[in-house]
Parts: sequence; structure tokens; C-alpha cells
Amino acid sequence: MSKTMKDFVAEARAVTGVVQPDEAHRSEALILDVREAHELADTGRIDGAVHVPRGFLEARADPTAESVHPDLAQAHGATMPVYILCASGARAALAAKTLTEMGYDARPIEGGIQAWRECGLPVAD
Repeated sequence: MSKTMKDFVAEARAVTGVVQPDEAHRSEALILDVREAHELADTGRIDGAVHVPRGFLEARADPTAESVHPDLAQAHGATMPVYILCASGARAALAAKTLTEMGYDARPIEGGIQAWRECGLPVAD
């Protein structure tokens, strides 16, 4: 039986769990935004969040690669939680599963930037 996107997202959430936007905002975790650059321009960004588009995640998160993002290198090995943001939470769930498999303590932010905004949390334009 073939799987759908919904199946992959549900499996990823089952592995990683999720974090609520208000909890992510209050935490000392690294917030990783995996949206595309045009999405940040359209819907805003979170101050202090690290931006790595989903398509570049594995290359920028691999601590053995020259292309590793320094903030992700610091968070590797579960020394700092990584909470992942996208538009609605689906890409973030897939990214969290990937990062978990790479040795990170990663969880998606439930509902993505949409839920973040609905909670009244700060967004920079």
C-alpha cells in the first residue's frame, strides 16, 4: 500500500512529538524555520530563528559537512532542543524526523507560523 503525505507527517509526529507555539516561544530552544525565502517575505519571520529551507536541511544540519550551519552544529547531539517552524506544521514534522535521525532533539511547532500568529506571538515583517 502506498503512503500519502498525510501518512508521512503522522508517522513523523509519532516519532518526534510536537511543541505548542507558546511553549516554543518561552523556551531556550533553537527555532529553525524551514520555509522558503518568499514565504518569510509574505508571512513574516520570527526574530532569532535560523532560516534553512527544507530542501537544504540535510546539508546544513550534517555536523561533518563544511556547509553545516553553525547554530545547528551547536545544537547537535541533543545539547539544545531544535523546534522547527514551517507554514502549517507538515514540513516541520518531516524535518524534525530527519533531524532526530541525525542525532538532534527536534520537534515541529504545531500549526506552524499560522498557529504562532493565532497565539499572538511576535512576528517580524
